[in-house]
Amino acid sequence: MTVVPQSRWRFWIPRLATAVVVPLLLLVLLELALRLFGVGNSVAVTIPCTDRGHAAYCNNLFYTTIFFPPRMVRTPRPFAIPTDKPRNTFRIVVLGESAAYGDPDPAYGFSRYLEVMLRNRFPGENFEVINAGITAVNSHVVLPIAEDLTRRQPDLFIIYTGNNEVVGPYGPGTVFTSSAMNIHAIRASIFLRSTRLGQVVTNSFRSKQEKKQEWAGMELFMDQQIRADSPQMTHVYSNFGANLAEMVKSARRAGVPVIVSTVAVNLKNCAPFGSLHRPGLSKDDLAKWSAFASRGVDLENAGQHAAALPFYREAEKIDPDYAELQFRIARCLWITGYYSDAAERFARARDLDTLRFRTDSKENDVIRSVAAAQDAQLLDATKLFSEASPNGTPGSELFYDHVHMSPSGNYLLARALFERASRMLPKDVLNSAINADPPTQEECDQWLAFTPYDKARVAEDMFYRLQKPPFINQADHFEQLLNLKLAMEAESTDYADTIARYQWALSRQPGDRMLHLKYSNILMQSDRTAAASELRNARPYDGFPLMLPDGTHID
Repeated sequence: MTVVPQSRWRFWIPRLATAVVVPLLLLVLLELALRLFGVGNSVAVTIPCTDRGHAAYCNNLFYTTIFFPPRMVRTPRPFAIPTDKPRNTFRIVVLGESAAYGDPDPAYGFSRYLEVMLRNRFPGENFEVINAGITAVNSHVVLPIAEDLTRRQPDLFIIYTGNNEVVGPYGPGTVFTSSAMNIHAIRASIFLRSTRLGQVVTNSFRSKQEKKQEWAGMELFMDQQIRADSPQMTHVYSNFGANLAEMVKSARRAGVPVIVSTVAVNLKNCAPFGSLHRPGLSKDDLAKWSAFASRGVDLENAGQHAAALPFYREAEKIDPDYAELQFRIARCLWITGYYSDAAERFARARDLDTLRFRTDSKENDVIRSVAAAQDAQLLDATKLFSEASPNGTPGSELFYDHVHMSPSGNYLLARALFERASRMLPKDVLNSAINADPPTQEECDQWLAFTPYDKARVAEDMFYRLQKPPFINQADHFEQLLNLKLAMEAESTDYADTIARYQWALSRQPGDRMLHLKYSNILMQSDRTAAASELRNARPYDGFPLMLPDGTHID
């Protein structure tokens, strides 16, 4: 064995230390200088603020700038968390992406249904439901949110996430960041981007086109197709599991119980957004496949679903990986009464969809595994939604589109969460319950002022959203639009009735800021002064800029 003389160690150690320590010291000094001169922004999840003159922590509008180009930054609904937690307060934090956020209107998401259920069942307790959901994010973005909010004295975490693991930041189908695969590289990138120096470097390397690019919804991802058997998906599942496990661990270290939910999606009334043929399919086989599939489509369109099935099955023998083919087989099986077989095909069509906007079967398996390994409570929303759906397959009864829940879907999930959350309340609060059963959906809609006018408005918003890519490419696009059109026309939009419903709800919950916000929008049709007053009551925290729907800023 060669022994390095001690003199050599004395020679090299100072030089190696200098080579490492001096650059690090310079970087630290540069970072401090940038902070001192106000270059860049704090990207903490929450920052100190005041709410009605009291100290609080508010969501930081700059947090997601490390994940998105400047004009595509996504944020949660503004919230303020009192620094001094009031007595008799049960604080719930909801984590996730757009489905947790409550898209298309967070005023009627499952977190809002949960909040009114708890308030009206246990009127002696103060419930704070902090919805930290953000559209277009994934677990890489949600993890730091979870870690930050463990420090804000929560009593319960609810995690409902999984739809954007492929298309969200650092996913293989993303348009926001690099598609880094290694979890350690991703976390290192997030850390570096969070520094002021990292912000300067990142911004300097953004192209002019990237800096000007606007948010365009799901249309942004049209060229980001990922096969179900892509090696990249292995990293997606691994990274998702690692992030989800760390969220649960972070909460448990803070002594906060966690409910982790699988993610339910629309299977029956949502055709795949993208389909690719299996690799290596020859021209001859493609021609045969196309002939069989085309004949099946003609028969299906003619209403001859049983006759279409043999042609689809012949096409399947040539290429079983084409997602739309699986969906068409499922639909024909459904209509001919083979519901169990159809359910399996609908699920397979979702899993093969190459524009991966929906949580697939393996991701839900990851959620179940993490919940079991980390001893977290599991709410199996996929099972819940299947059992509540006609013949066991969720569709437009519970969803507006591919993942965003209808009022019935949001109520269904909220009720299951309500039953879990109620069991975590102190005994004296449980004994104070004024009803044995949770409120009905109709009662919740009353307290939320989810009026017929609002239901028609939300359906109309979705109707126009679905007239853009990638929805227009779906095999069942016409049926989706028809369902929304019928929903729009089924609701009354009587203005006086709408006003009366809002006034009733506000008389029961005068401190509900979301109600004040929605009422302000209604009043804009007749009384701008009253609308401005309601908007002031809706201010989420001191200094938050207020603007009427017509663009007018108010104090």
